[in-house]
Amino acid sequence: MKKAIAQPQNVDAKLAQWAEQPEMFEARAKRLARRWNREGIELALDSPDSWRKLQEELPGGRVQSIEEQLRREIDCILPMDREDEAALARRIEFSRALLADALKAEGLTEKDLEGKNQEGSPCERLSGMVCLRWMELQAQRREMVERNLYLALINVERYAHLGVQRLDLIQEGSAALFRAVDGFDWRRGLLFRTYAVHWLFQAFRSFLYNYSQAVRVPVYMQKALKHVREALGRLGHDASPERIAEETGLPLHQVDAALEANRSTLSLDAPMGGSDAEGGLADLLGAEGDGDPYDVAMEDGSLEESVRDALDELSDRERYVLEMRFGVEREKAHTLAEVAEEMGVSLERVRQIQVRALGKMKTHKLRTAVDPFL
Repeated sequence: MKKAIAQPQNVDAKLAQWAEQPEMFEARAKRLARRWNREGIELALDSPDSWRKLQEELPGGRVQSIEEQLRREIDCILPMDREDEAALARRIEFSRALLADALKAEGLTEKDLEGKNQEGSPCERLSGMVCLRWMELQAQRREMVERNLYLALINVERYAHLGVQRLDLIQEGSAALFRAVDGFDWRRGLLFRTYAVHWLFQAFRSFLYNYSQAVRVPVYMQKALKHVREALGRLGHDASPERIAEETGLPLHQVDAALEANRSTLSLDAPMGGSDAEGGLADLLGAEGDGDPYDVAMEDGSLEESVRDALDELSDRERYVLEMRFGVEREKAHTLAEVAEEMGVSLERVRQIQVRALGKMKTHKLRTAVDPFL
């Protein structure tokens, strides 16, 4: 039996008619979705070639970088006008209704699809109808994102000078467009780009807050640091913390913390001059002389010293038990029975003392000292 396939233009015409009464759109879409799933009607998808220009239509020339190649590929994608955008948004909502009805018929929920919302994910453990509706929805989400990728390129310039890779920001923006598609409501009459730009800025700022520095600074401190830098630009870089606090309205302790966090990082391998032939910072800081530059004196503390300090926190009895049990400063380790016989107490009593002593030694200071040796 030949499958029934609905063409996008026919679906768009029906959905556009329903859009004249937005309050009725959702209920009508759900009823149509139930009928389509019962009858097994498929939704034909537009071919990606229909919204892409040929590479030959773009200016020629050798591609110099990955970013330039990405820009050329995005330039091949035709943007949407307001009508096409609204039509695709309504079709995405209808596809969600189709998927929701198919899931309900199988006794599944959207949580069962977690991990399957990426391109190329298999439809394992999903029925044929659920898999079909899932693929239809993902294809239309990708179309909306692809035809708005230019937004990431346009808006990335606002943040690209802040010390992060431009391609990383573009990647974050592209992922944010999927979240914008999921939250976009065509009923409000907004252009998708007007709504999506807020998601882009949020993604760019989140990436900058988390990855722009070698050592991560909390978001609240980065915001304070922004105000401090602006104040320094107005007052001069020799302004006192008190004057900065007065100018920004921030507490003095927060200004001090922001100035402390305003440190740059240098690579030990980076050349000091403009040429790779120049020596790096490591050459200036290196120890003079031959032999292994490592010395045990460079460590903050030795394992032996750390364990001895922890043992000093114990009572004489607890320390005696641990020294015998683990052979600390002794010829060998002893069993619980041997320790019990030596002390003239029961074996269970020795075990209790050992457990209590080990618990006292599990301090943050000892863990910090011991971790490098584990």
